[in-house]
Amino acid sequence: MQYLKYETRITEYLPNEIPARYQSLIAEAKNQTEKAYAIYSQFRVGAALLLENGMTVTGNNQENSAYPSGLCAERTAIFYANSQYPDSAVKMIAIAAFAGGEFLKSPITPCGACRQVLLETETRFGKDIEIILYGTEKTYVLENVKQMLPLSFNGDSLK
Repeated sequence: MQYLKYETRITEYLPNEIPARYQSLIAEAKNQTEKAYAIYSQFRVGAALLLENGMTVTGNNQENSAYPSGLCAERTAIFYANSQYPDSAVKMIAIAAFAGGEFLKSPITPCGACRQVLLETETRFGKDIEIILYGTEKTYVLENVKQMLPLSFNGDSLK
């Protein structure tokens, strides 16, 4: 028997430390929270992707009274990017959440389903997707999706 250890590396930035290369993508994710259809939860999430071709693709959560028919912001954006730009890898994604009249102080992370979809996209292109998780008091950056889902399900498991 042996013990395995997995580590997740997260870079934490205070508001005045956020690198310029992330700021416009964070602003896009924040803007998307205004367009979310969150009539039931009042929890608005926005996501913004930067593609390898230079395009920015955005999304927000879309709720539905026939729960769980809604869709998270991350998957809304990633599915649109994959359908409209199937040959362009995702370089980074920024995620922001708004509830109770303000942006959250601490970052939120993607749900398990979104992590799996993001990981499949990362694997599909063989390129890391940098993850930017915005909060008003701190912002987290992870170098890739694998950092959030080290023991993931993948097609190799089916072979």
